[in-house]
Amino acid sequence: MLKIVLIDDDPISTFITEKLITKYIKEPCRFFKFENATDALQDLNEIHPNYLFLDINMPEMTGWDFLEEFSPADYQPEIYILSSSVDEKDINKANNYSLVKKYLSKPLVNKYIKTIFN
Repeated sequence: MLKIVLIDDDPISTFITEKLITKYIKEPCRFFKFENATDALQDLNEIHPNYLFLDINMPEMTGWDFLEEFSPADYQPEIYILSSSVDEKDINKANNYSLVKKYLSKPLVNKYIKTIFN
């Protein structure tokens, strides 16, 4: 079973992301949703996700802060950044993290999901 983590302080964005993934994924999956990155960091080593969708602009701990702290030892999730920012600096910064597969703009659209899960 695939394990998918969604880290986003916007419940509407999380809802849309989960529904889109569920529509296109071909195998059983389980979602783990976090409204803040701090809580996610505490639980991820027990979850061992296959995919992680991460918002950048969150209070308390940003997505960038999360990426600096996150260091999985025995698993390598595919991380996709979801952001409403289209700033080139953010896109380029995302490329500096080896675990980040792609920077995606919100709202998430069907073509991104098809590409990730097909």
